[in-house]
Amino acid sequence: MATAAALAFGSLVVLTVGAAVLSSVLQARSLGAATSGLSGPISDVARLLRQRRRAPVSADRLLWTVGTWGLVVAAVLMVAVVPWGDAVTLPTEVGIVWFNMVDVAVWALVWLAGWGANSAYGIIGGHRFLAQALGYELPLMFALVAPAIAARSLDPLVVAGAQHGLWYAVWMPLAFLVFLVGVLGFSVSGPFAAALGSDVAGGVVAEVSGLDRLLLLAGRHALLAAGAAFAVPLFLGGGSGPLLPGWAWSLLKSAAVLAVLVWARRRLPVLRPDLFMELGWVVLLPVALVQDLVVAVVVVWRG
Repeated sequence: MATAAALAFGSLVVLTVGAAVLSSVLQARSLGAATSGLSGPISDVARLLRQRRRAPVSADRLLWTVGTWGLVVAAVLMVAVVPWGDAVTLPTEVGIVWFNMVDVAVWALVWLAGWGANSAYGIIGGHRFLAQALGYELPLMFALVAPAIAARSLDPLVVAGAQHGLWYAVWMPLAFLVFLVGVLGFSVSGPFAAALGSDVAGGVVAEVSGLDRLLLLAGRHALLAAGAAFAVPLFLGGGSGPLLPGWAWSLLKSAAVLAVLVWARRRLPVLRPDLFMELGWVVLLPVALVQDLVVAVVVVWRG
């Protein structure tokens, strides 16, 4: 158990820092500036740790703290059910349900980060996120169902072991794509960053400063890393691979998925919440349902 926990949480830290570094490099290149990669995140951390924590006079400190600190906790809870090779911190037969439960809890956390400040900008940002969550959550839920149907299990370790010779991402590409869209969604990234929009002075982070702001922004990177890690046992065969140990393959595959997500969130435009709600319900949800139907037919046909 201790070894599994060290692997899971150590990998989460490495992936989170890697996401921050890669995001900093991509931002610097888009601006035509040179950077060593680590310089951007290190300076941001140092600046926020020195910054004085401020709060509106009428803020609800308890709710605000739960919202700003909770994203990191949510990422840790997600990674707890991710198998790193054969090691799982929290072995459970319903790991996929656990992941989805924590993902839904992120709704409340982001909303509380905006509501707890009792600021107009924060409240608008929180409600923007809720509107987008209504668009991505059901498609994400049905995307999680596809590998569970194929493996006939809700245990990520069993799902990873069921992918003999052919990863689920190969014959479930639509579910894999919808899942990645959902990961961008619950990490408030890329097209789903309207909750942090500059038109509302930063939205849910408008009033957040100092250590609170650092943890909220780190939580977004950590959630992105946790989603990338969970994609590995569901769609990429878990820790299967030659030469290297299982945990190393899990980490390498997670890093590859994470790099794609970080690149995508910087390249894709931010969507208006109402437009994405329409996209989610009219396009993503039917696509996920069709993928589930195809998987179910294949499973029944194989007997």
